[in-house]
Amino acid sequence: MDFVTLNDGNQIPAVGFGVFMIPNDGSTYQAVTAALKSGYRHIDTAAAYFNESEVGKAVRDSGIPREDIFVTSKLWLQDYGYEAAKLGIETSLKNLGLDYMDLYLLHQPYGDVAGAWRALEEAKAAGKIKSIGVSNMTPKIFHEFVPQFVTKPAVNQVECNPFFQQKELRGIMAQDNIHLEAYFPLGHGDEKLLTHPVIAALAEKYHKNAGQIVLRFEVQEGFIVLPKSVNPERIAGNLDLFDFALTETEMEQMRALDTGRGTHDPEAPGVAEMLLSNYKVHD
Repeated sequence: MDFVTLNDGNQIPAVGFGVFMIPNDGSTYQAVTAALKSGYRHIDTAAAYFNESEVGKAVRDSGIPREDIFVTSKLWLQDYGYEAAKLGIETSLKNLGLDYMDLYLLHQPYGDVAGAWRALEEAKAAGKIKSIGVSNMTPKIFHEFVPQFVTKPAVNQVECNPFFQQKELRGIMAQDNIHLEAYFPLGHGDEKLLTHPVIAALAEKYHKNAGQIVLRFEVQEGFIVLPKSVNPERIAGNLDLFDFALTETEMEQMRALDTGRGTHDPEAPGVAEMLLSNYKVHD
């Protein structure tokens, strides 16, 4: 496993296991258990994934020392604002059944972002959170909020894959050594990506599958990647990235696949309202 050193000095495994859309009916527990057995030491959940409790149970039951597993969760929009965020942080800790979280993010960039961020800074100072960050911040949204923060985010978790490489955003974040975490790193199963001739040729050369080529490119590019699966074989395969490396010429071929467009636009009108109406973490 490769590790990335964040701007606060903490280290994060470059490949994490995402649990978005895995139900809290035993499925998340089974998937996280399989991931940990396969060698993952970085699990990414959120209040709005509604499966923090099964993530925490899998971590506690794993037999792996707590300090060896990097656990991320995220604050939902309903709990933005300083006082509400303090309660949201405590709720995540309670749901996880853990004494601290390694990373906690503002899940969406709307509403009282500044107030919520102050609560994250305070929880970090108290040792309840090791690192703090943001998510879904475009360059425009980043410039709107981050200059207000006393503490710079350690990460910005955004949609990112070879078709949408977030080059402008990465340039802005690099000024403060803020790392990009990639969700949908495999293009959310986009067949056009996974069957692209450049990727297919590299897969044949290195005796890997298309997903492994994509993830290897992203890790070499410095991204923290969060592939998700409930298939034990695929879970293990998505971590099998560290016995080969792409050449600089091959990296350039992969960089050339960028279209500059993703599937989610955080700046689109009505996004905050849609998210709040569709995801309610409490009444």
